[in-house]
Amino acid sequence: MHSIRTSIRTGLRTRLRTALVVGATLLGTVGPPAVGAGGAQAAVTTLYVDITSAGCADGGPGTRAVPYCHVAAAAAVAGPGQTVEIARGEYEETDLTITRSGTAGSPITFRGPSPYEPGYGGSAVIGSSAHPGGGLTVRGARYVVFEYLEVEAAAGRPVVLADGARDVSFTGVSGTGGTGVRVTGGSERVRYARASVHGAQGPVVTVDGGSTGTVVSTNSIISSTGEDHASVLVDSAPNTVVVGNSTLGSCSPGIVLTGASVGATVENNAVNAGRDIDSPCDTWSYRATGITVAASAVAGTKVDYNVVDSRSGGTPYKWAGTEYADQPSFTAAGGQGAHDFVSPTTFWRGPNEPLNHLIDSADENAPGMLATDRQGRTPVDDPTLPNTGTGHGTRDRGAQEFLGVGSAYTPAGPVRLLDTRSAIGVPSAQAVPAGGTLDLAVTGVAGVPATGVTAVTMTVTATEPTRDGDLTVYPHGQDRPGASTLNWVAGRTVPNQVTVPVKDGKVSFYNHSGGTVHVIADLAGYYGVTGELFHPQGPTRVLDTRAPIGVPQARAVPAFGTLELPVAGAAGATAVTMNVTVTEPEQDGHLTVYPHGGAAPDTSNLNWTAGRTVANLVTVPVKDGKVSFYNRSGGTVHLIADLAGHHSAEGRIAFYPGGPTRIMDTRLSWGRPYYRPAGTVPAWGSLTVFAGAGSYPASATLNVTVTEPGAAGHLTAYSGVGPVPDTSTLNFEAGQTVANQAVVPVDPANRTVVLHNASGAPVHLVVDDSGSESY
Repeated sequence: MHSIRTSIRTGLRTRLRTALVVGATLLGTVGPPAVGAGGAQAAVTTLYVDITSAGCADGGPGTRAVPYCHVAAAAAVAGPGQTVEIARGEYEETDLTITRSGTAGSPITFRGPSPYEPGYGGSAVIGSSAHPGGGLTVRGARYVVFEYLEVEAAAGRPVVLADGARDVSFTGVSGTGGTGVRVTGGSERVRYARASVHGAQGPVVTVDGGSTGTVVSTNSIISSTGEDHASVLVDSAPNTVVVGNSTLGSCSPGIVLTGASVGATVENNAVNAGRDIDSPCDTWSYRATGITVAASAVAGTKVDYNVVDSRSGGTPYKWAGTEYADQPSFTAAGGQGAHDFVSPTTFWRGPNEPLNHLIDSADENAPGMLATDRQGRTPVDDPTLPNTGTGHGTRDRGAQEFLGVGSAYTPAGPVRLLDTRSAIGVPSAQAVPAGGTLDLAVTGVAGVPATGVTAVTMTVTATEPTRDGDLTVYPHGQDRPGASTLNWVAGRTVPNQVTVPVKDGKVSFYNHSGGTVHVIADLAGYYGVTGELFHPQGPTRVLDTRAPIGVPQARAVPAFGTLELPVAGAAGATAVTMNVTVTEPEQDGHLTVYPHGGAAPDTSNLNWTAGRTVANLVTVPVKDGKVSFYNRSGGTVHLIADLAGHHSAEGRIAFYPGGPTRIMDTRLSWGRPYYRPAGTVPAWGSLTVFAGAGSYPASATLNVTVTEPGAAGHLTAYSGVGPVPDTSTLNFEAGQTVANQAVVPVDPANRTVVLHNASGAPVHLVVDDSGSESY
């Protein structure tokens, strides 16, 4: 939450005018706006106020060069259609009372610096923490607009007071202390929105005195402990709208409607009348009712689409004098709150957390709803939750839009996007030069949407390299990271699956070698706001033609033969992610893994030379519950597949793309997050790596590289929970550098993964993070 007390502490005013106390009602000596050379008054549209300006003068013209020193000086002369621009600083106004009116088409606007625009350097504050003032009062004025101010009110003084005001709006006018915000005196059509207000000596926001048509929308409201410290109190104020607010009490009432406050709307609020902790309010629990509507206020009043926190210890509802302990009984009694939920008003995520009812569930058609949240952010779609709201269905309840959403996966392949040998994805057939970069468009092609794509998964193959080197695949337009995707020796063909964030619709390939190399990329799928969700399952061996596992008998796949594998344990799967290993190949060749039932596409998932064992991660669509493996070589080959997980329509885990970012290199001393001196991973030893972003990572997507191995062997990546599984992530020979992508379950207690060196000699390991699958 934006801090009212600290937002303006850097580089404020050059001199403080504490001697001059100006009230808007006492400014008869303040001069009018500037007059033109011919004697007629010039059309001045903007007046300036800047307490930090050495040349400011309350009796001056209010220009940018000679601004007013106090807001009250500008308020005394501002007229319809004029804007008062208030610079950052602390304005110790003892009686800032606005009485001048604009018109419907030409309001008077008072505007401070917006914290949500570039160049923001601090707030314009009415009062200060050291010298809180009389707050901001609008008395009897019409058509006045206030934007992005902060108010520090003294004891007994309001933060904002609208008294007999009409058609006045406050947007981003936040405050602390005093008696809070009050709309009274028969005010009409006053709107208070997008603010953060707390520390009041009583109700934080009060609407009373016969005021009508007041809108309290999209605010963060924090109240103090006490039965008379409601977050929002509406007393004898008909047709009030309280919508889209987040309230946090301290064992104090949430939203209270009393007196003749008929025809009210209370929707889309996140109401916590207790504390932001799990313990109840103990002896204050009777004060912690979430939403209270007196019998005198029920006529025409609507309560719906709210989330009332269940942890206060008090009842969530009190309607016409009767308390209701849950939403079903509240709705059954009178039809109110049909879309309400009684549950925590937090955005906590995790496998044991209840379904979050705040997200993608608001009534966008409710009166007073704004197009964006308190900070001006547009709604985002969380792919792990159904869109149960009205309108677009993606608006969240409360004042804050939850932006920490991940992406869902859509299988879209395999299909070839790039082949520099045959001018696929590039204008001409040409190898990537030494130290060269190739940019590839990946959106708007091959069924990938033109917008909304956050990452793509591809099998990338380097072939015909003239010198040893490595390839880095990374988001287009960003600085090239110090990470690698695959490594090669001259003349050898090497594949690797890569999941890479998309920027500007493109990804980039960097040839980190002194020679040329051809690059091939086969699309497996893409991530975006819609699609399938991941279910970690491994690593679990589901296929081994030597054993046999997943096949009826131990037998190698014949030359140009196809093997069909039923995907066990992945009910409803639309795609599976497996680490596929080829071993004992009789001849050079490559493998194509593809959806069952069709012809094998002209793509490759891994390439080999005779006699070598090679592994690669594969993400492939599932059809009829199966996937197919095609041996595109003139000799037999054995196949092994270790399941990492599957994607399906239902789930709570989304992908958070990132990087690629290097998170470990055992050749170097490593200090993040804990110090590890440079040194190999010993024979049959393990390396623990911190991995996995997000609030509760379930698995991490890593690119793991083995280099300088002293003997042949394999590497197993797993969560570290329990014994080392009988699976492999990549295979290597002595002296060989090999990389492979791995989707590895994360130990939830420590946010770590373990890499086990299953060989009789030390190895060095390099690990690059490409994102995480997280709750």
